[in-house]
Amino acid sequence: MCINDKKENIAIFAGGCFWGVEHLMQRQKGVISVESGYTGGSTENPTYEQVCSQIGGHAEAVRIVFDDKLTDYKTLAKLFFEIHDPTQLNRQGPDVGLQYRSEIFYLTEEQKEIAERLIATLKNKGFDVKTKLTPASTFYVAEEYHQKYYKNKGTLPYCHVYTKRF
Repeated sequence: MCINDKKENIAIFAGGCFWGVEHLMQRQKGVISVESGYTGGSTENPTYEQVCSQIGGHAEAVRIVFDDKLTDYKTLAKLFFEIHDPTQLNRQGPDVGLQYRSEIFYLTEEQKEIAERLIATLKNKGFDVKTKLTPASTFYVAEEYHQKYYKNKGTLPYCHVYTKRF
C-alpha cells in the first residue's frame, strides 16, 4: 500500500508515555502507522535518557500516519483526548515530568482549529484542560525498542485507558 504522507494525513500527539498512546492509536480504523518519538524541544537527535532527564525540553510523542478515506484528524484528536487525561499538567498518572505533558503538535491551521474547538468543548463540559497547542517541529523517532512496545511485550498500558469525554 502506498502511504500518503501529506501533512494533512499526519497527526502528532503527546499524552504522557508514548507507549500507551501508540498502543491505543494503532487500534484505530484508518491508522496506517504510529511511531513513538520526541518533539517540542531544542536538542537535536535526543536520546531517551536525555528526554527522561528533561534535557532539551522534548515531549514523548507519537506521529500517526492515517488514511483520510477511513478516518480523519478530528476523530484521532478526539481519541487522543479520550485515551489520556488532558487535565494533568506535565504528568500522566504515575509518570511525572515535562516529557509527559499533554500537547498537540499541529501541522496545518485546520488541525489547530480542530484542536481548539475540541478543547473548547471539553472546557464547556467542565474539564480544566492543560493540553498545549504548538506548531509541529522536527519529530525524532525514538529508539527501536520503544516502537510497538506493548505489542512486543505482550502487556497493556498501565496509565492510558479509554474514557469517553465527547
